Amino acid sequence: MGRTALYRDASAVRSARAEIQLEPDAVQLVMPDGRARRHTLDGCTAAQLDGYVAARDARRFVRMLILERGHERYAMITPPDQGAVAPTVLRLPEAPAEAAVIDAAAWDALSEWVMGGGRLGGCSIADLARLAAIATPQFAVVIGEVCAQRALELAWGAAGPLRGGGDLDVALQPLFEAARSSQRAAEALVSALAHAAGAGRRRRR
Repeated sequence: MGRTALYRDASAVRSARAEIQLEPDAVQLVMPDGRARRHTLDGCTAAQLDGYVAARDARRFVRMLILERGHERYAMITPPDQGAVAPTVLRLPEAPAEAAVIDAAAWDALSEWVMGGGRLGGCSIADLARLAAIATPQFAVVIGEVCAQRALELAWGAAGPLRGGGDLDVALQPLFEAARSSQRAAEALVSALAHAAGAGRRRRR
């Protein structure tokens, strides 16, 4: 759907965000009022669509990730205050009142993960770096190990046996960048460097 009819308005009131932590097979949310939610991803049906939130000033465009499992239905949306004003002539579904508002970057990472089937195998290092930023500490460690394996494969494939850290650092650059602003990504980076160092030693024996 084209969005030329939508326009931004900097006066929108900031929406309260939910905190998100991703497990390999579930997503944990802490709502602004302190309530905790945990949604199992295994066996759920996911849909990604455009919608709107009826804010105090206007209808605001949002992106929605809908998870359905049995009779349960949950929605996670991008912040309405960052969305464009959606004219009433546009026919869009309204986001559920209980939808969790999460930061746009977290929504992008979660949506890509869920819609991609929740598999690390098809992720690039850049994808993994975004994922690490919303992961639980345990999952961040696993993501770091997968990043290291990807980076080692790239380094070894380009220049033979790894003899220094330069090629590895270049391959892991997306994770280094993410670690500057995310504690979870920093934990994934530590895991990646430790895993790469051990793999490099084993390869040189």
